[in-house]
Amino acid sequence: MSQLPVDCLNEIFECLADEKPSLQSCILVNRLWCKLSIKILWRNVWNYSTKNYRTLVAHLPTESKEMLHINGINILTPTFKFPIFNYASFCKVISIEQVYCKIWYLLKNQQSCLSQNLKVSTNITAQEIIKLFLKQVPSLKRLKISKFWQFSSWQTPDTNFIFHPKAKDSLKYLSELHCTSNISPEFFAQLSRISHNIVKLNVTIKNDIPNELAELISSQKRLACSNIGIYNVSTDLIDLFLKKLPDTLTKLNLYGRVDIVSLSSIVNLTNLRVLQLKFAYGEWFKNFEILEYIVFSQLQILKIFSACPKSESLIKFLKNNGKNLKEIYICEDSGYSNNLLNLSISSFCPVLEKLSTGIKNNELDTLEIILDSCRYLKAIKIWCGDSYLKDKEALEAVMKYSKNISEIVLDYQDDVQTRMLPEDLEYIFTRYNSQRSVLLVVNNYFDIMNSLEKNSENMKIIRKYIGLGVIKEFKVIHCGDVESDTYISFYGIL
Repeated sequence: MSQLPVDCLNEIFECLADEKPSLQSCILVNRLWCKLSIKILWRNVWNYSTKNYRTLVAHLPTESKEMLHINGINILTPTFKFPIFNYASFCKVISIEQVYCKIWYLLKNQQSCLSQNLKVSTNITAQEIIKLFLKQVPSLKRLKISKFWQFSSWQTPDTNFIFHPKAKDSLKYLSELHCTSNISPEFFAQLSRISHNIVKLNVTIKNDIPNELAELISSQKRLACSNIGIYNVSTDLIDLFLKKLPDTLTKLNLYGRVDIVSLSSIVNLTNLRVLQLKFAYGEWFKNFEILEYIVFSQLQILKIFSACPKSESLIKFLKNNGKNLKEIYICEDSGYSNNLLNLSISSFCPVLEKLSTGIKNNELDTLEIILDSCRYLKAIKIWCGDSYLKDKEALEAVMKYSKNISEIVLDYQDDVQTRMLPEDLEYIFTRYNSQRSVLLVVNNYFDIMNSLEKNSENMKIIRKYIGLGVIKEFKVIHCGDVESDTYISFYGIL
């Protein structure tokens, strides 16, 4: 393996990006392996320990070290005459909050070395480290900057680094920005002069929207994906802000409070492929009717959480936009279910591949119609319990009527009156296996006692059919587990 070309080694090491111990062991093989591993280990400040920051302090230029010395900041650093690598130059992802957090922790553990208070020393040191990144990183890829919690209060980050001469080079090809609206407007103004190549923008809007932030969005030539959280801002300001989004946008996620967002501001985003709306619970999503007759000809994924549009509005939307939809997720947070809406999915969404929707326990025939009409379905999440379908009849219907579904999620929304028995499972997997292998997932957020996996005999049946290859994998997800199981396709994010 040591004779492999550099490109091949790079690809192999990229596969180990989340396995820090494995990468660290590669450092000891030879200089090439060492360099390739170090580049990945130093790429993202989220992976840095205080030891990394001690090394960065040792790399600081003379004027920065003098700045620390003048302010009585003496940080213990590694004792090497010449560093093996320019570690700072490998960084591609910077979180200002993380820099401040780690510097604070580093200084807190050696407060005897400080002549000033910890807050001042943290800010001075963090700013010098950030300037080091700007000088050494030829092209930063991702920047996260927002208010953060430290010293028992919310801190507004010092954004003066944006005016550093090297910021023009380091941030010119920035491709991702994660920020909040309540930081310095001058930061947004300067960034809009420097960077015009942001592809992904995540912004949380609180209380106000600086004109400079809106202008930053207007200045982008390649913006394709945006996640926008909206809180405590007037509808007029939000409307003006959203209208700044360019028509290059292909993925949009809006979340926050439903009563302050007007969807009229997104009707011109006709290149959208993914639209995700997640707003606080309300009786209805109040202005979805604005989109009833708008055609998003490229739209492939529709996700609506919590507040739900009125069914008649959503049906009209699907009539105009359903023909290209490959994924639909309808109001699973709120538990909303409507039979006419589900039937419209079967009528208007012929190429659907993934579906999550609520079907009531007296509407099994609706599920069968969907399975018969949507022949390309590969994954389905079915709500179970109380007023929804019984897990047994839902699982049997999917195995019986669909030959292509390879991922089945039983989502227990409420208590199950009738427990699925081992003989039921045995019958379903014997009768309808159809030479396929399925991923079977149980969502049991509420610890429902009669859910499938609670029966030990059921688990024996499942292990049997895993061994036979009928079940490719079985997974149980409890409350709090979702983030660690993002490989399950229903939990993908923008």
